[in-house]
Amino acid sequence: MSRAASRLDRLLPRPLSHVVDPGRHVRPETRSVRRRRQRVVAGTALCGAALLGRSLATPPGSRRFYASTAAVAATWTLGGLVSGPLHLGWIENRDSTLRRPVLTPVATGVGAFGVFYAGALVARHIPVLDDALARVLRFADEGDDRLVMATTLANGAAEEIFFRGALYSALSDRSPVAGSTAVYALATTTTRNPALVLAAAVMGWLFALQRRASGGIQAPLLTHATWSALMLRFLPPLFRGRRHETLDAPATQG
Repeated sequence: MSRAASRLDRLLPRPLSHVVDPGRHVRPETRSVRRRRQRVVAGTALCGAALLGRSLATPPGSRRFYASTAAVAATWTLGGLVSGPLHLGWIENRDSTLRRPVLTPVATGVGAFGVFYAGALVARHIPVLDDALARVLRFADEGDDRLVMATTLANGAAEEIFFRGALYSALSDRSPVAGSTAVYALATTTTRNPALVLAAAVMGWLFALQRRASGGIQAPLLTHATWSALMLRFLPPLFRGRRHETLDAPATQG
C-alpha cells in the first residue's frame, strides 16, 4: 500500500507555481522571430477586439451572429499561427518526468466553473452584473444549442492560441502573465459587458499562470474548454426566469 501511495505521489503534478524548465523542450526564439511576432500580434489584437465588439452587437441566433463569431475565432487563430511557433507545453511530475497536460487542466476547469457558479448566485443580487449576465446569456437561450456550443468552444480555443500562445510569447521578457491578462481583458471591453470583462480578467490570469507553468497552450486550452462548456450548460437556467420577468415588467406596468 505504501509503495502504491509513493508511486502515486511521484506521478502527481507539481503546483501551478512550479515552472517547467523551458530549456528541456523549447528552443529560444531569435530576435527577428520575436520582432515579427510582436508586429503580427499588435495587428491581430486590434482587428480581433473590433470584431469581438461587433459580434455581440448582433441579434442572438442570427446568421450575422454566427458569421461574426466565426470571424473572431478565425482572426485569433490565424494571427496566433502566423506569428510564429507555438508549443503545447508539459506538466512536470514530482519525480521530474514530463507529460502532456490533460487531466489536471480539465479538473482545473471544473473547479473554476464551481467558483463562477457560486459567483453567479451572488451576481443575481447585484443589478449591474445581473443585467450583464442576462444580456450575454441571451445568445445561449435564443440560438441553436449545438451551434452555440461549437461557437463557444471554437472561440475559446482561438483565444488560447492567440492570447496565451502568440501574445504571451511576444511579451515573454515583459511580465507576460500580467501583460497578456491585461490585453485579454482590454480586448473584452469592446463587448461593453462588465460580466465578460470581469471573467476575462479572472480566467485570463489563471490561463496565463497555466501557460507560464507548462510552457505551452494545451493546459489553458483544455481548462478554457471545460469551463466554457460547463458555464454554457448550467448558467443560463439561473437567469432564464429572471430575464423573462425583467422583459415582461414594462408590459405588466402598462
